[in-house]
Amino acid sequence: MASAFGTLPLEWARAFEAAGRLGSFSAAAEECGLTQAAISQRIANLEARLGTSLFFRQARGVNLTAQGEAWLPYVSAALNNLQQSAEDMFGAPNQRVTMLASGSVTQLWLAPRLHRLQTRMTLSFVAMATAADYERRDANVDVRYGMGQWEGRRAAPLYAEELTPMCAPALLTQGRDWQDLPRIAVSGPRWGWQEWISATDTAATPVPYLRFDTFSSALAAALSGAGVLMASLALCEQALQSGDLQRTSAQTLTPTETYWLTSLIGAVPARQWDDLVQAFCA
Repeated sequence: MASAFGTLPLEWARAFEAAGRLGSFSAAAEECGLTQAAISQRIANLEARLGTSLFFRQARGVNLTAQGEAWLPYVSAALNNLQQSAEDMFGAPNQRVTMLASGSVTQLWLAPRLHRLQTRMTLSFVAMATAADYERRDANVDVRYGMGQWEGRRAAPLYAEELTPMCAPALLTQGRDWQDLPRIAVSGPRWGWQEWISATDTAATPVPYLRFDTFSSALAAALSGAGVLMASLALCEQALQSGDLQRTSAQTLTPTETYWLTSLIGAVPARQWDDLVQAFCA
């Protein structure tokens, strides 16, 4: 359906937005690189097309009318979206990308997939130790744990999380029952032994006597034969393939949360983001 206003020229909208935001035709002219007369003419054309006044002209400047004030946020948002989408789609890729992630995810998931990257870039990895580290402003890309919903950020899941008990194969020799082995736990928001008890409807397991604040440290303990770890299938992929770890159960936990590759919208161009997703996301 054709608009009653026809096609509104972009330069008219740009002149209105600048004048409304700055409160001055002369200031808008300076920002747009035009004369004040050109700004005034474009706004007059826009008002004629819309059939309403957008400004009160006064000797000392201009003020928005009620209609102009109501419309200005929509015009500003549309122009900002247009500018952002152009930079996102066609902007040059960042020569340097800083990625903020936990040391465990970097070591066990990101690093083994670096060979998949198609775009040449310098990647700098920064370890995330606490939730407050997410507020760092020098990271183009973050790896976050959660549901994938962060305002103002694009997000893609690294993998679908699945957890199951694992241990070094030597602990299962001579017919030992893994349920009798010591437990290893990881602090933090991830599911663990309590969720295993609830999901499998089994008796309470022994209280973990080893607890680590990083998954990679807990994994090192499990590989050494210190006990059974409630481990991520994705992060233990190499250890399982090499036979250094062995699953003790066919059952798995499937948490609703997992790790996500995230970036503020506009922090990296769309093509570069797509390359990162294809490289690091399963």
